[in-house]
Amino acid sequence: MKTEIERFLSTFDRSPRTLSAYRNGLAQFVKAVGEDAELTTETFVEFLTSLKHKAPSTQRVYRTAVLKFYSFSGAGNWAELKEASDHYTRRQGKRIVNFNREAIEQVIAYCDSLDGFAASADSPSLRLFALRDRAFVLTLADSGLRISEACSLKRGDLDWQEGRAIIIGKGDKQAVIRFSTRAIEALKLYIHARAGVEPNSRKPLASQPLFARHDITASKIVKPISAGGMWKAIKDRMTEAGVDRRSVRIHDFRHYFVTMTYLAKGDLKLSQELARHESISTTNRYAHFGGEVDRAYDDIFNKKK
Repeated sequence: MKTEIERFLSTFDRSPRTLSAYRNGLAQFVKAVGEDAELTTETFVEFLTSLKHKAPSTQRVYRTAVLKFYSFSGAGNWAELKEASDHYTRRQGKRIVNFNREAIEQVIAYCDSLDGFAASADSPSLRLFALRDRAFVLTLADSGLRISEACSLKRGDLDWQEGRAIIIGKGDKQAVIRFSTRAIEALKLYIHARAGVEPNSRKPLASQPLFARHDITASKIVKPISAGGMWKAIKDRMTEAGVDRRSVRIHDFRHYFVTMTYLAKGDLKLSQELARHESISTTNRYAHFGGEVDRAYDDIFNKKK
């Protein structure tokens, strides 16, 4: 990526000061997402998150530099980048987390219904798409994984018996991820369906990606799907489910996971641990979804006559 960044900077006829600011912004981008990261909406969001402690003017310059770099590289979906930029750069302090829970649950229910057998009559690959997308969405909803983390999973990462995996997550921190029974069952069905159509590979099964590409350009090599590719697939499933594609953001499945764990137990510390939040103040932003306040409101306004 560094070579491409140098090529990008060499095209600018700007003052040394502006070039220096752009170089610093792109250095921050590489530091936040990694040298080998793909230029996707999710990596852009990770970069925006890394700017939260910087001055607004610095954020603005760094954000502009990275957006111009995306444009120069012909990468990313501009509408999604703009949406992410608008959402993650507002200066509103510790905002309560708001997302369209109804839309998320509608997408989850639709994907859970994708058994793949209707599609298999037309094409085995269409069945694989359906089973993969079902397993992926259920994994996101029930594990709290970020999309990039889920896409990075190898088949050997999962302890299928225990329903868990150890990953290296954000900030190079090791974490235990738990998988629900429905997610494990969906993953097993997907993996089983892959066995009959995937090419023989010299790569051991344990080293192969858990979630793979099944498009024609994937050739005979079992390739992992990128976060950008998977997000596009989920957006397409939203359309099929009759959900407005703009109503669900890239991290909303994670927001959903934290919300459901908090509603189930009312324990912020537990939700913090499951979500792998560094600070409990982050988890605390979800506390408005239930608890004593809701019960008090019902006692006052919703008593049965």
